[in-house]
Amino acid sequence: MKITRFADSHASLFCLTNRSGMEVTVTSIGATLVSIRVPDRSGNLVDVLLGYDSPAGYYANASAHGALVGRYANRIGGAQFELNGKTWQLDVNEGANVLHGGNDKYFHRDWMAEPDEEGNQVSFTLYSPDLDQGMPGNAKIRVTYSLDDDNNLGIVYEAVSDKDTYFNLTNHSYFNLDGHGAGSIYEQELMLDCDRFAAIDSAFIPTGELRDLKGTPMDFTVSKPIGRDIDADYDQIRLGNGYDHNYVINAPGFEKPFAVARSSRTGIVMEVYTDLPGVQFYSGNNMGTDTGTKDGADYVFRGAFCLETQYYPDTPNKPQFPSNLFHAGETFSSKTVYRFYAE
Repeated sequence: MKITRFADSHASLFCLTNRSGMEVTVTSIGATLVSIRVPDRSGNLVDVLLGYDSPAGYYANASAHGALVGRYANRIGGAQFELNGKTWQLDVNEGANVLHGGNDKYFHRDWMAEPDEEGNQVSFTLYSPDLDQGMPGNAKIRVTYSLDDDNNLGIVYEAVSDKDTYFNLTNHSYFNLDGHGAGSIYEQELMLDCDRFAAIDSAFIPTGELRDLKGTPMDFTVSKPIGRDIDADYDQIRLGNGYDHNYVINAPGFEKPFAVARSSRTGIVMEVYTDLPGVQFYSGNNMGTDTGTKDGADYVFRGAFCLETQYYPDTPNKPQFPSNLFHAGETFSSKTVYRFYAE
């Protein structure tokens, strides 16, 4: 493991490497992934992760590139919920709702780093006080990134609070398997082992309906180019301006990937595994405004995709969804793995 710093900054950079030649760099700013460099079919390293050149980019990071998102990733409708006979008012930062924790986001803060060179991993911890972002309970948040010789990038999330609270932690990496500044992802193929998705309203809040996607433009049960149906005349596509939906994972776990994405240009394949029940598939529909990007790259409209493993959005207000309420002293723990290879 190589440990450096951003130029003119106290923020640390941790570079994990393996015998296969893969390199993963993480920063203590927001416990954020900075780069994922993967050998393509010719053996050349390709950075498949979008991001910024400077610490200023990550402290602003309006797009949440590579970010650790919490205490509640995704959206909560009305920016409030009822718990233990009390209404908890959260930050309002997207219309009448809250997105990705509100105004004081976890990924804009400095995290405490704990590198483990023997284990080829680095952990980051954050103390989140009671009423932080409006959420109940003093909480300790921990995330660990690891890289093994089989090109498995593991992310382990752990959190505990002294009050009943909701945890929904994820990583908001933007992937382009052609390379981080290579243009749109329309031709890259994706398979999702998901038969249903959470339908949304015009504010991107789940309606509560888990809709069967077979035969619709939302269907990725058979691998297809991401761009094939992205502008289809379908209510959910119109509402999302493309894909920005929680997909219900058929079989969470680590025996088989729930997602497989591939680039015919580089030959790079990414498999994704998780023990969480859902994944937000986002097709970069708001891209095109980032500045200060890595290598001065132009991050175009739909120039990347996200696969954010998660509990469903708005679970505090949707009792029919799998619960992510954790009682005082109860530990939230979850793992997601991104595996890379070339074909």
